[in-house]
Amino acid sequence: MAKHGLRVIAIAYLFFLLVLPVGLIVWRTFGDGLGPFVEALTSASAVHAFQVTLTVALWAVAANTVFGIGTAILLVRHNFPGKRLLNALIDLPMAVSPVVVGLALILVYGKFAPVGGLLESWGVQVIFSTPGMVLATVFVALPLVVRAVVPVLEELGDEQEQAAHTLGASRLQTFLRITLPGIRWALAYGVVLCLARSLGEYGAVAVVSGRLVDQTQTLTLFVEERFQNFDQPAAFAAATALALIAVITLLLTKFLRPKG
Repeated sequence: MAKHGLRVIAIAYLFFLLVLPVGLIVWRTFGDGLGPFVEALTSASAVHAFQVTLTVALWAVAANTVFGIGTAILLVRHNFPGKRLLNALIDLPMAVSPVVVGLALILVYGKFAPVGGLLESWGVQVIFSTPGMVLATVFVALPLVVRAVVPVLEELGDEQEQAAHTLGASRLQTFLRITLPGIRWALAYGVVLCLARSLGEYGAVAVVSGRLVDQTQTLTLFVEERFQNFDQPAAFAAATALALIAVITLLLTKFLRPKG
């Protein structure tokens, strides 16, 4: 009896917190047919928001993939002073508010900050442009690839890698032929999670982007801007597109999740 009660509570909780709100958005999106949905997502502002979102997400995923693989190998295969501190710092983005991250980036890379001012003198604008948005997104998605790869590396051990070194293989050859094939599914899982987090990021990006319409506006910022300007069809259409991306990501993570 208690088991059934808990099941009802869990289902009701998810229904009112997740299924009902998202379902209402989808219903409002397609309430007048498919035409308004297509028209909203093919407008110039929406297309530009998609392009900015994809650009920022791809750069963030690329950076976090390289960092994630290197850091995972460093944590699992090597012992060094400060290892525990590094391991703890990797999880920092999970605890810090994205808004705080955005503000911190402005204090470092803003036009009137020492580092930001120097970069501005070299013609590189970070804040209120794509580089700042990429930095913010990299930070919030930082742990995902690392945490997906580390357990698999620990399970694999290093016996095969040591055997390859004994036979004369270089570090690069060992990585490409032994390490990478062994972690490929975990890596793919982490990359998909990182991509999903990057595509849906709002808080940090909202602070560092300046929310400039048709310039530094991602799809999440587009939803907010359209809703505040009473363009509900466009806001609901973009929100539904983000929800569809989330569903696809969920399916991919279920397929790519490392067994065991």
